[in-house]
This record gives sequence, structure tokens and C-alpha cells, in this order.
Amino acid sequence: MRITKINEPDFKDWQQMALALWPDTTEAEMAEVLNEIYQSPKQEAFIVRDNQGVAIGFMNLSLRVDYVPGASQTPVAFLEGIYVAPVSQQQGVGRALIRQAEEWAREQGSKELASDVLLDNTLGEAFHKGVGFEEVERTISFIKPI
Repeated sequence: MRITKINEPDFKDWQQMALALWPDTTEAEMAEVLNEIYQSPKQEAFIVRDNQGVAIGFMNLSLRVDYVPGASQTPVAFLEGIYVAPVSQQQGVGRALIRQAEEWAREQGSKELASDVLLDNTLGEAFHKGVGFEEVERTISFIKPI
């Protein structure tokens, strides 16, 4: 397994995995989002390939300066998304990505790595707790058009 920063040749694999993680997004919308991440100095993405060069996972990271629940400083490194192909889960790929995220966070001067999951994402919650994240807040957000 090899983890590297996303480069242009990785784009198609990155986009396919991102669409698997966020299936309600169109290909065009996802391409726009990934291009923005790729070009941003405050964001980074990493891809994981197995020993045969097959893409098996990715993560998107950012430095957030806005409010992040539980963070003691800004900017704080934020795990914006993480994905491991189903056939590669439970093999340490996610843990390896988190170690890479922690290294990136330290390089950016952050002492914390933050993340979030939707309230009904029990697998994501279990993963985060399993790799050392501590829950700091639960919310349900509302909006009313007026």
C-alpha cells in the first residue's frame, strides 16, 4: 500500500471514489469540487493505491479557520472526507490515512485533527472512535425559508 498526494493522473480514480462516498453528487459537480481542492493552498488530498497500483482509498483535508467544535485553536486541520473501497476495509487502510492526516496537520502547524459525521452514519462514527477521535458535540441543524 502506498499513500501519495493527489496528482493530475489520479483525478479519475479520485473522482470515482468520491462519487462512491457522496453518491448524490453529479460527476460535473464533483469535478468542480475536486478541482477546487486540488488548486487550494489550504486543502490537500491523498490517494491510497495497493501494491498493484489500484486506487483503494482517499482522503480530503483542509485547514479551517471558522468555528470547529472542540478545537482549541485555529486554523485546525479538518478531515473533510475519507473513503476506503469496501474490498479493502478492515485492513488498516483507514488507519494509515489517519496517520498521514496527522502528519499533514502537524506540518501545517495544527495540534488537532477534527472531523464530523452525520448522526445516522454509525459506521463512520465507529471508525472515528476506533482511530482515536473523541466525540465533542451532536447537533441537528434547521433552516426555515422566509
